[in-house]
Amino acid sequence: MTIATRASRKRTPKRRRAKTTPNGAHIISTPGICGGRPRIVKHRITVENVVIWHERMGQSADEIAADYDLTLAEVYAAIAYYYDHRVEVDKSIRAGEAYANAMRVSIPSKVQAKLSGRQN
Repeated sequence: MTIATRASRKRTPKRRRAKTTPNGAHIISTPGICGGRPRIVKHRITVENVVIWHERMGQSADEIAADYDLTLAEVYAAIAYYYDHRVEVDKSIRAGEAYANAMRVSIPSKVQAKLSGRQN
């Protein structure tokens, strides 16, 4: 192998293979990791994350895969899991949003307080 061959080989990005469980699944739920919510194997990216990016933020599967170093199979597995378990995933997303809203109300923004103090 010549140096030129090695150099050209280094420039070619390798396509990452999907990491799966022994049964071939891309989605796993593990108590203590991500609150036990379904996630992509070997990642802390939950099905909820992928659903929000895809369904609400309008990102394509290709964009999600590129942005988060996932394979298309992993992204589509998360989307398929969502459609198979839509009621429970939507319920979990709503619970997370309710919690975030409650925290916003109960913990006032220090920045907002400083800004309103300047206006007075």
